[in-house]
Amino acid sequence: MKRIIKNASIILMVFAVNAIKAQNIDFTKDNFKEDKDGLKTAKDNIEKGDEFFNLGSIYFKQAIEPYLAANKFNPNNALLNYKLGQCYLYSSFKLKSIPFLEKAKQLNPAIDNYLFYYLGRAYHLDMQWDKAITEYATFQKSILNGDNKSLYEDVSRYIKECGNGKELSKTPVRVFIDNLGGEVNSQYTDYGPVISADESVLLFTSRRPNTVGGRIDPGINEHFEDIYIAYKQADGKWTAAANMGEPVNTEDHDANSGVSADGTKFLIYIGKNNGDLYESELKGKAWSKPEAMNKNINTDKYHESSACYSPDGNSVYFVSDKPGGQGDRDIYISHKDEKGRWGEAINLGPTINTKLGEEGVFAHPDGRTLYFSSQGHKGLGGYDIYKSVFDEKTKTWSTPENIGYPVNTPDDDVFFVVSASGRRAYYTSFNPGGYGEKDLYMITFLGAEKLMVNNNEDNLLASQAEPVKETVAAQTVAIKEAQLTILKGVITDALTRKPLEATIEIVDNQMNQVIATFTSNSATGKYLVSLPAGKNYGIAVKKEGYLFHSENFDIPNTAAFQQVTKDVELKNLAVGSKIVLKNIFFDFDKATLRPESTNELERLTKLLNDVPTLKIEISGHTDSKGANDYNKALSDNRAKAVVDYLIKAGIASNRLVYKGYGEEQPISTNETDEGRQLNRRTEFKILSM
Repeated sequence: MKRIIKNASIILMVFAVNAIKAQNIDFTKDNFKEDKDGLKTAKDNIEKGDEFFNLGSIYFKQAIEPYLAANKFNPNNALLNYKLGQCYLYSSFKLKSIPFLEKAKQLNPAIDNYLFYYLGRAYHLDMQWDKAITEYATFQKSILNGDNKSLYEDVSRYIKECGNGKELSKTPVRVFIDNLGGEVNSQYTDYGPVISADESVLLFTSRRPNTVGGRIDPGINEHFEDIYIAYKQADGKWTAAANMGEPVNTEDHDANSGVSADGTKFLIYIGKNNGDLYESELKGKAWSKPEAMNKNINTDKYHESSACYSPDGNSVYFVSDKPGGQGDRDIYISHKDEKGRWGEAINLGPTINTKLGEEGVFAHPDGRTLYFSSQGHKGLGGYDIYKSVFDEKTKTWSTPENIGYPVNTPDDDVFFVVSASGRRAYYTSFNPGGYGEKDLYMITFLGAEKLMVNNNEDNLLASQAEPVKETVAAQTVAIKEAQLTILKGVITDALTRKPLEATIEIVDNQMNQVIATFTSNSATGKYLVSLPAGKNYGIAVKKEGYLFHSENFDIPNTAAFQQVTKDVELKNLAVGSKIVLKNIFFDFDKATLRPESTNELERLTKLLNDVPTLKIEISGHTDSKGANDYNKALSDNRAKAVVDYLIKAGIASNRLVYKGYGEEQPISTNETDEGRQLNRRTEFKILSM
């Protein structure tokens, strides 16, 4: 009996201690008779903090310092803890809100029914899923009979997101997530990374004091946005990010959006006219003044926030909140017409767009995969990143797939771009350990985890008598890479070696269509094009006053990602100049021109029409397989077939000579398949001008 009484006494004492701990203490003279000066200072700090707090959430972060000073004097005031919790929830350090909100609830759970809402949000962000659900449910009960249906629905969505979070966090995707570091990120807000297809150029948006004009936007109490640029060095590190300056940046909001595959053209958001999209192009070493996109994309009254190019540059995806969409903010697509103008905007439809917001669209260089952020699909909270693949046969998008935790978090995860290889991605995320409110991160995908393979029981028993010599290894896990080829290089004059600004045409040889046109940089001669797998490509490099140069890339659907560097030396139109026509194709062992040769033949016809005094020799060549006489006859007939085509196209026969050299003039070894393929060719040479 005595023991029971003793235990009961202990329990009562614990309750008494907890009651003392949980007692709310107001900032009054009666509570602080011994420290009137400290009380006055604390109340002054509260008053100072309240001045910012009462201005609204965008000023909450400025209330934190004076509130903390007052809280240090008296940490047991429910209202002050509640306000501090709210302030941190709207700051760069959101998770610091939790102890203050918990303390407010401990001191006085009836301080405000929104306390449960904010505590639910804080637990949600900290992935304390069950605690968040409890607080959300408590808050919902408090507003059940109220008029705020919209908020009730929002909280119901948050509860579902917590359920999604519990599910997705059980099976995390295998990735490394690395902060891009202090050369790129700052103590300020950094976001919206975009990269060239080879990851050599990084553009992003930041709100730093050194923006053009250096002003603060009173509507959000932060610096105006500007665009910054960094370049990847040979050691893989980024150069220090530099403000791109005028004319790209203005005194208004300037935010980068999509960048072309070669990194020489990009889309910009400028805050004029409620927010419109512009284009800027790298001309030599300088970026052009941004030009507004047309009325099929920009609207007078609505907000066009972000965009990206398709890999071929012939389409643009963009985000707008204009009416007529699926919901708050939708993704649209516009295609270029024959004159290079952006056509009518087409909504991507309900598979992609939801009644909530979509943002940060990115079209992968493979030409099939779309990444975007959404509040409306199955996510963990805020904006999550999703992936959808276009089916060329059905002309439909696949159901968006959440790319998983930990890439996606309970906070906003937006502006996600993937390298051409598919092995790395870059995005914006909030992380308590970052440099600022939002930072830029690089994700490295590791692929599926290798399963451990243990020796079986027989091997274990056998090993006691005799060492086991068999090596048992887990199966190699492949990392899924994008099926495309990145072709890049430098175009120069063959004699002077000076860089040239030339036109690069990409031809679908099977369709006999020019599917994309690019230009090399006038200052460096650099070019880069993305070639998705599954096509036979003809590449033609052209410049006035030079012979065109052709390449052929036949990339099957099963081809893995590869980067090919091909420097091109263009030859002047001069007697003796000679080029290989790499997109002339014949039926096997015949002199019959295949349809895939059409574009190359038309290109040659145009050259002869443009220079009417030009006289050329078409020559055929073979490898060393087969009899020499047979090879010579085959190459002669093939050269004649090309000349016959040109004559039918209207070129005078006295300007054309054909000759078959068989195996007499190899340009590579005949000992390998690759060498023999190079030797089997059609050439033309300028005889006179």
